[in-house]
Amino acid sequence: MSTVTVNPSRQSGLVLACVCACTILVVGLVAAINLAVPMLAVSGLHPSSSELLWIVDAYVVVFACLVIPGGAAGDNFGRKGVLIAGLITFAAGAAISAASANVIILLLGRAITGVGAALVLPNCVGVLVHATAPERRGRALAIWGAMTGMGGLVGNIAGAALLTAGSWRTLFGAIVPIALLCALWTAVSVRRSSRSPRSLDPVSTALLVAATIALLIGIIEGPERGWGSAIVIAAFAASVLLGAAWVFVELNARHPLLDPRLFRIPMLSTASLGMLVLFFGSFGLFYLNASLLQYGRGYSVLQAGLAIVPMTVPMLLGARFVPDLVRRTGIPLTLSAAFLAIGIGLFGLTFAAHQPYLVYAAWLVLIGTGFALALPCLTAELTAALPAEQAGVAGGLQSATRELGSALGVAIVGTVLTESFTRHLPATFQNQDLIPRTVAEAVAIAPSQQAAIFESFTTGAESALQVASVVTLIAGVLVVAAAFQTSRRRKMSSTN
Repeated sequence: MSTVTVNPSRQSGLVLACVCACTILVVGLVAAINLAVPMLAVSGLHPSSSELLWIVDAYVVVFACLVIPGGAAGDNFGRKGVLIAGLITFAAGAAISAASANVIILLLGRAITGVGAALVLPNCVGVLVHATAPERRGRALAIWGAMTGMGGLVGNIAGAALLTAGSWRTLFGAIVPIALLCALWTAVSVRRSSRSPRSLDPVSTALLVAATIALLIGIIEGPERGWGSAIVIAAFAASVLLGAAWVFVELNARHPLLDPRLFRIPMLSTASLGMLVLFFGSFGLFYLNASLLQYGRGYSVLQAGLAIVPMTVPMLLGARFVPDLVRRTGIPLTLSAAFLAIGIGLFGLTFAAHQPYLVYAAWLVLIGTGFALALPCLTAELTAALPAEQAGVAGGLQSATRELGSALGVAIVGTVLTESFTRHLPATFQNQDLIPRTVAEAVAIAPSQQAAIFESFTTGAESALQVASVVTLIAGVLVVAAAFQTSRRRKMSSTN
């Protein structure tokens, strides 16, 4: 299909709008599924607590691990074609998920959708970099970076509307035509770009996937099987060994997919860690928030989706001004304010479960302010750390760190939630051989104790938010310290 001939300014605007829509779609699905967790828990699939976590994380894990090969595929075969192929794969995975008859098929659909997302997201930034003039590139990347944060919030709202109108199957079914329309939009608006042949490195990719899955198996299965169980210990050990093997293979490859030596670039390593930490906190919150509002406040799915809207306000208002703010105050100070706002906001939410909604909303605004400051800043830094011809690597690394942070956030926060929930259940449950690990399981056993069960869940969610807050603050200190070091080195090199 031939592309439409338009002036360069309008062409870049169409491309920016297109990649933002694609980005919101693939990021939004990560958040939207969280709203469906209570619905899935009582569905005919009868998932366990660990299966619920895998239903959420299967998409994110595949997304995170394949996003760098997805960027390489775009460099190798053409970013426009790979972006379209990714959107079609995304639609196919959603269709399988919508029609799934059991948890295994649902997980398969989620994984296929993750493959599609891994082809979409890195090639969005690659397409945008090559379609935008250098003088406009910084602002375009800042807007795109803000959309990666907005995607989660749009996913909450749109997902809530779809779930209210139907079931969890409606959510996946609606994604199919949207993804296909985005594929058509890409075909019409995006021009073909030059190719940069790169190895897809299947061995390295397989090692990275296996290492990440092994790590998450250890985290997710720990509460149910016991942290000292052979399976959990073996999973953690396998993750370390496979991760070491991945580093070895990449260091010795003639054309590595992601050269570990790139992380010697201070700007690159700092921005990557920052992305991972941001999305750890945000998607840990998204996983908890929908269920917490439905169980703890008695909200409907639609109310739970709309309740997160205050987070969008700083992102919408701040996207235009953050680049100028960064130039005036510097990256270290901007990131300091961002991580402090997110960490304090997450901790504040632990006290807001039984307070008026305005108090809850105020903490969300604070968290949103942190994201508004950090996302464009980190996106621009990570992109600027590599030359334009490595846009696929930069886009893949941005996406990988975001999605890996999301997967870890869901897994760790969900694990803390499960452990705390079971520990705070009423005494009648503690004497059973198999303590229920989800609200649905507990209510099915003792419907008369529903209020106490919901309160146990609220207490568990508060503990999980506290953990997310502490991790975000501690990791944020490391990111800011590294940013100060990088800034100091820049000043020294510029004076010499």
